[in-house]
Amino acid sequence: MWKPFVVACVFVAGSVATALSHDVQDPATLQKPNIRDLLSTALESAEGLEVIVSHVALPADVTLPMHWHPGEEFAYILQGSVTLILEEEGEHEAFAGDVGVVPLKKVHTARSGKEGATILVFRVHEAGEPGRILVGD
Repeated sequence: MWKPFVVACVFVAGSVATALSHDVQDPATLQKPNIRDLLSTALESAEGLEVIVSHVALPADVTLPMHWHPGEEFAYILQGSVTLILEEEGEHEAFAGDVGVVPLKKVHTARSGKEGATILVFRVHEAGEPGRILVGD
Protein backbone atom coordinates (compact mmCIF):
# COMPACT_ATOMS: atom_id res chain seq x y z
CA MET A 1 0.00 0.00 0.00
CA TRP A 2 2.89 2.39 0.68
CA LYS A 3 4.08 4.08 -2.46
CA PRO A 4 7.49 5.79 -2.17
CA PHE A 5 7.04 8.04 -5.20
CA VAL A 6 3.82 10.03 -5.35
CA VAL A 7 4.95 13.28 -6.93
CA ALA A 8 1.91 15.49 -6.25
CA CYS A 9 1.73 14.73 -2.54
CA VAL A 10 5.49 14.95 -2.08
CA PHE A 11 5.59 18.35 -3.79
CA VAL A 12 2.81 19.78 -1.62
CA ALA A 13 4.08 18.06 1.53
CA GLY A 14 7.59 19.30 0.89
CA SER A 15 6.32 22.86 0.56
CA VAL A 16 4.33 22.66 3.80
CA ALA A 17 7.18 20.87 5.56
CA THR A 18 9.57 23.66 4.61
CA ALA A 19 7.18 26.24 5.99
CA LEU A 20 6.84 24.26 9.24
CA SER A 21 10.48 23.29 9.71
CA HIS A 22 11.00 25.82 12.51
CA ASP A 23 7.88 24.49 14.27
CA VAL A 24 8.53 20.71 14.21
CA GLN A 25 8.92 19.20 17.65
CA ASP A 26 11.38 16.32 17.91
CA PRO A 27 9.17 13.21 18.23
CA ALA A 28 11.77 11.58 20.50
CA THR A 29 10.94 14.17 23.21
CA LEU A 30 7.16 13.63 23.10
CA GLN A 31 5.22 11.70 25.76
CA LYS A 32 2.04 11.20 23.70
CA PRO A 33 0.99 11.71 20.07
CA ASN A 34 0.61 15.34 19.01
CA ILE A 35 -1.89 15.83 16.19
CA ARG A 36 -2.33 19.39 14.93
CA ASP A 37 -4.73 20.22 12.09
CA LEU A 38 -3.14 22.78 9.77
CA LEU A 39 -5.97 23.15 7.26
CA SER A 40 -9.61 22.14 6.94
CA THR A 41 -11.54 23.26 3.88
CA ALA A 42 -14.35 22.18 1.58
CA LEU A 43 -13.47 20.87 -1.87
CA GLU A 44 -15.17 23.10 -4.41
CA SER A 45 -15.03 20.45 -7.13
CA ALA A 46 -16.60 17.68 -5.02
CA GLU A 47 -19.77 18.49 -3.10
CA GLY A 48 -19.88 17.02 0.40
CA LEU A 49 -16.14 16.42 0.66
CA GLU A 50 -13.44 18.29 2.55
CA VAL A 51 -9.69 18.07 2.87
CA ILE A 52 -7.86 18.17 6.19
CA VAL A 53 -4.09 18.52 6.45
CA SER A 54 -2.55 17.51 9.78
CA HIS A 55 0.91 17.53 11.31
CA VAL A 56 1.32 14.35 13.38
CA ALA A 57 4.24 13.82 15.77
CA LEU A 58 4.44 10.35 17.34
CA PRO A 59 6.78 9.58 20.22
CA ALA A 60 9.03 6.55 20.03
CA ASP A 61 7.47 3.08 20.14
CA VAL A 62 3.82 4.19 20.29
CA THR A 63 0.91 2.28 18.77
CA LEU A 64 -2.23 4.26 18.04
CA PRO A 65 -5.64 2.74 18.80
CA MET A 66 -7.34 0.86 15.95
CA HIS A 67 -9.48 3.31 13.97
CA TRP A 68 -10.81 4.27 10.55
CA HIS A 69 -11.50 7.50 8.68
CA PRO A 70 -14.63 8.54 6.76
CA GLY A 71 -12.44 9.13 3.73
CA GLU A 72 -9.04 8.46 2.23
CA GLU A 73 -5.81 9.31 4.02
CA PHE A 74 -2.48 10.18 2.39
CA ALA A 75 0.64 10.37 4.56
CA TYR A 76 4.12 11.74 3.90
CA ILE A 77 6.75 10.69 6.46
CA LEU A 78 8.84 13.77 7.30
CA GLN A 79 11.16 12.05 9.77
CA GLY A 80 11.54 8.77 11.60
CA SER A 81 9.67 5.61 10.75
CA VAL A 82 6.19 4.19 11.16
CA THR A 83 4.56 0.83 10.55
CA LEU A 84 1.06 0.99 9.11
CA ILE A 85 -1.05 -1.98 10.15
CA LEU A 86 -4.10 -2.45 7.90
CA GLU A 87 -6.81 -4.87 9.02
CA GLU A 88 -6.65 -8.07 6.93
CA GLU A 89 -3.62 -6.78 5.00
CA GLY A 90 -0.72 -6.90 7.43
CA GLU A 91 2.08 -4.45 8.15
CA HIS A 92 3.79 -1.91 5.87
CA GLU A 93 6.89 -0.12 7.16
CA ALA A 94 7.63 3.42 5.96
CA PHE A 95 10.57 5.76 6.48
CA ALA A 96 11.30 9.48 6.02
CA GLY A 97 10.51 10.42 2.43
CA ASP A 98 7.93 7.65 1.90
CA VAL A 99 4.31 8.35 0.97
CA GLY A 100 1.41 6.06 1.77
CA VAL A 101 -2.33 5.70 1.36
CA VAL A 102 -4.96 4.39 3.76
CA PRO A 103 -8.08 3.38 1.80
CA LEU A 104 -11.57 4.72 2.50
CA LYS A 105 -12.97 3.48 5.85
CA LYS A 106 -10.18 0.88 6.22
CA VAL A 107 -9.58 -0.14 9.85
CA HIS A 108 -5.92 0.41 10.71
CA THR A 109 -3.37 1.56 13.25
CA ALA A 110 0.18 2.91 13.14
CA ARG A 111 3.20 2.10 15.27
CA SER A 112 6.16 4.48 15.45
CA GLY A 113 9.76 3.32 15.37
CA LYS A 114 12.41 3.73 18.07
CA GLU A 115 13.07 7.36 17.03
CA GLY A 116 9.40 8.31 16.75
CA ALA A 117 7.89 9.79 13.60
CA THR A 118 6.72 13.09 12.18
CA ILE A 119 4.07 12.76 9.48
CA LEU A 120 2.18 15.17 7.25
CA VAL A 121 -1.30 13.72 6.67
CA PHE A 122 -3.81 14.73 3.98
CA ARG A 123 -7.37 13.42 4.42
CA VAL A 124 -10.17 13.78 1.90
CA HIS A 125 -13.41 12.78 3.55
CA GLU A 126 -17.11 13.35 4.03
CA ALA A 127 -17.71 16.91 5.26
CA GLY A 128 -18.85 17.24 8.85
CA GLU A 129 -17.78 13.73 9.85
CA PRO A 130 -15.28 13.22 12.68
CA GLY A 131 -11.63 12.87 11.68
CA ARG A 132 -11.34 9.33 13.01
CA ILE A 133 -13.60 6.64 14.42
CA LEU A 134 -12.10 4.41 17.12
CA VAL A 135 -12.77 0.68 16.88
CA GLY A 136 -13.95 -0.99 20.12
CA ASP A 137 -11.53 -3.18 22.02
